[in-house]
Amino acid sequence: MADIHGSYDELFTAVPALLSTLLDEGDAGGAVAVFVDGKPVVDVWGGFVDAGRSVPWERDTLVGVYSVTKTMTALCALVLVDRGELDPEAPVSRYWPEFAEAGKERVLVRHLLAHTAGLPDWEGPVAELYDWAAATARLAGQAPRWEPGTAAGYHSLTQGFLVGEVVRRITGRGLGEFFAAEVAGPLGADFHIGLGAEHDGRVALTVPPPGKDENYAAGAASSEAADAANGEAAGAASGEAADAASGEADGEKDPGAPARTATTLRLRDGNSLAWRRAQIPAASGYGNARSVALVQSLLACGGTVGGVRVLSPEGCARAREVQFEGEDRVLGMPARYGLGYGLFGNALGWGGWGGALVWVDPEERMTLAYVTNQMREPAADNRGVELVMAAQDGLKGLHA
Repeated sequence: MADIHGSYDELFTAVPALLSTLLDEGDAGGAVAVFVDGKPVVDVWGGFVDAGRSVPWERDTLVGVYSVTKTMTALCALVLVDRGELDPEAPVSRYWPEFAEAGKERVLVRHLLAHTAGLPDWEGPVAELYDWAAATARLAGQAPRWEPGTAAGYHSLTQGFLVGEVVRRITGRGLGEFFAAEVAGPLGADFHIGLGAEHDGRVALTVPPPGKDENYAAGAASSEAADAANGEAAGAASGEAADAASGEADGEKDPGAPARTATTLRLRDGNSLAWRRAQIPAASGYGNARSVALVQSLLACGGTVGGVRVLSPEGCARAREVQFEGEDRVLGMPARYGLGYGLFGNALGWGGWGGALVWVDPEERMTLAYVTNQMREPAADNRGVELVMAAQDGLKGLHA
């Protein structure tokens, strides 16, 4: 079996064993972390950072987690809500006056977080994603595709700019800087939104699915893909729904709505230096499993981890307040959205294009994070769900 490095509690042996199996099945590299009560019970990694399998994955290897980044952005918004600086029920234009153009005066902050604002498509050139002012100006001038708040459609690339600009208007800091100062820094988490050049040597570039190259671009999920992941909405978090982070989702169109063309984002864009340097808070975060699990353990532990309080218990509970439940018209499958998180039974979290996942179970005070540089075709990718199930087996041992 493939060598696995790191440490784990014996009750959770199934988790590293499954990671080893995934590597044996052909994955290049990856890492898994499970935190219970804010402390690691699994912190393992293995494989290689390159498609040629020549450079080993190390303890501090970083990898792009695509839409798992959305959970970090949501956390920033929740911090401001907790502090009384941001009102989820307020119109976005209270903080960003220019946003009221083109019929968006009724878009509320909570609509941005719950994918119900009606702005799901990135319609500009890929290069504009790397220019914050240009990207946010484009979105400010764009008309919603539906009456805000009445429907949901996954905002794969746009959500981060929308929430991030509200954060910037309130704090005067970019989303990446705010996250670093207020969340990652205090916790000591090695997660970055806008990666500095000093970290380039630690990055594992994403490897396309077998038989594909860097022109690979995935579309929206299908209900069949969700069925393949145990028939539960958990499949969405494990990557099927998050594949819309490619920016190519063709969702259901409103009858009579003006024709629009969403920009196709390809793997070569996600592997580019420009992507790495940019702040694209819906999709350009870099970290490892340990850092993702550490940060999101805040929601499993009432807002305090390792003696560091970032959120109040009330702030954590707010993330689970249902904002939308029904058919996501972009993903074409059922979805439940809280304030910035997907809701899956008692758990919350989200997945990223290519397979990354964060899964938070507040009732068990458990957080699982999985990161990988190996893409698989969405309909055949159950890795995240299988790892969650393996971790849940460990929890049964804790309760025995």
